[in-house]
Amino acid sequence: MAKQDVKETIIEIIAEQAVLEPTDVSMDQSLEDLGIDSLGLVESIFAIEEAFDISVPFNANEPDQSDFDISSIGAIVTAVERLIKDQKA
Repeated sequence: MAKQDVKETIIEIIAEQAVLEPTDVSMDQSLEDLGIDSLGLVESIFAIEEAFDISVPFNANEPDQSDFDISSIGAIVTAVERLIKDQKA
C-alpha cells in the first residue's frame, strides 16, 4: 500500500470517529483536538488494525507506555507505516 493511501485511510478513519469530513483533519492535530475521547481512540485503533491487517501494540489505559505514538495524526500515520513495513520484513 502506498504511503499516500495509508495517510488517506487513517484520515478517513479518524474523521469518521470525530464526525468530521476528511478535509477537516490535518496531520498536526491530536485526537483530543478533534474531540476523540478514549473510547473513540480504541475504536480508531481497531479500525486501523482491520484496515491494514496489523496489530497495534497499544494499551488504551496507558498510551504513554506504548511504542505506538498517538500524539498527532501524523505520528499515527508514521507508526502505522512502520508497522506495515515491519510486517513485510
